[in-house]
Amino acid sequence: AGPSRWWSSATRRCCCTSWRPCGRWGRRGGAGHPRPSRRRLTRAPAGRCQPCGAGGELHVGGAGGRHAGAGAAGKGRVSPPVAPPPHPARLPHPPLTLCPQLGIRISLSHEKEPLGTAGPLALARDLLAEGGEPFFVLNSDVICEFPFAALARFHRQHGGEGSLVVTRVEEPAKYGVVVSEADTGRICRFVEKPRVFVSNKINAGLYIFNPGILQRIQLRPTSIEKEIFPAMAQEGQLYAMELQGFWMDIGQPKDFLTGMCMYLQALRAQHPEKLHSGPGVVGNVLVDPSAKIGANCVIGPNVTIGAGVVVEDGVRIKRCTVLKGARIRSHSWLESCIVGWSCSVGQWVRMENVTVLGEDVIVNDELYLNGANVLPHKSIAESVPEPRIIM
Repeated sequence: AGPSRWWSSATRRCCCTSWRPCGRWGRRGGAGHPRPSRRRLTRAPAGRCQPCGAGGELHVGGAGGRHAGAGAAGKGRVSPPVAPPPHPARLPHPPLTLCPQLGIRISLSHEKEPLGTAGPLALARDLLAEGGEPFFVLNSDVICEFPFAALARFHRQHGGEGSLVVTRVEEPAKYGVVVSEADTGRICRFVEKPRVFVSNKINAGLYIFNPGILQRIQLRPTSIEKEIFPAMAQEGQLYAMELQGFWMDIGQPKDFLTGMCMYLQALRAQHPEKLHSGPGVVGNVLVDPSAKIGANCVIGPNVTIGAGVVVEDGVRIKRCTVLKGARIRSHSWLESCIVGWSCSVGQWVRMENVTVLGEDVIVNDELYLNGANVLPHKSIAESVPEPRIIM
């Protein structure tokens, strides 16, 4: 009958109970089990976001994670808003409740079956074509400084149908690379995993399109990278802008932690006042004001601690993310971990090697977790000495 499927509030992705998470933090669970789209989409021609000054509306859609969050008229660099899964009510804070505080309107386009990386654009055709303004499309599993204003200016200047952001990599043979004209940025072709050097620039997953691109896409499973972009490049309608600063695909837990480190380093360079400081804080550490940290703790480097987190006395944490409402009890030691919402980690626990706890996981006292991936609402009563998934 095939694997059963359910929705994980820890990864915000579909999970396959026959093997392992199949969404952003895993792979497909078995034969005939399609991986959800990793994208969401938006257009934002009007209005203004109060925290960042970017204008607009937010349209989100797709089964797994395509989104964007600033209008072409937005100013500065902004972070994208929350993009919900097909069941927004299961999120801790449904994104529709963010509208008043952000000064934006959110519209949902629900992808009921996988449509690839381009099909969701056709599904939301009416939303995106409204007003005739360009719209952004973003991969939701990348992290960078999101240069929306610069990308919008670049797009207006060249006058083509689409623009994408590219980033340089050290080993281009591992990727599909983008070959473009050095002076104009016009994309000539795409080369998949080149054996000889032709370019070291890859698609960074940030785009801006004119509504005319919607005429190219049918409402069926379609790859924007393999079916739409090559045709646009052949017609001279696709341009590349090089990204300045850091970039990381954070679709896997280990890459998420690397991206977090990059973000914290960028924060250190641009807004060091936002980082936490004080006794026991080492390097780049970001702590929500509502979190409580006990005595004789050592936190950092590269740690983010969310709202309402409680860290008891004598805890050591480095290279970790601890999400909202979690509690780390006294004298525990965590390195390279992601601790999900409302988790409880007992006393004298040691966790390392990209251990990931889903929402509401309880880890009993005096246990060792080595590379464990624990699905939500589990109670761990014995050590996990070797990496494995606990379902």
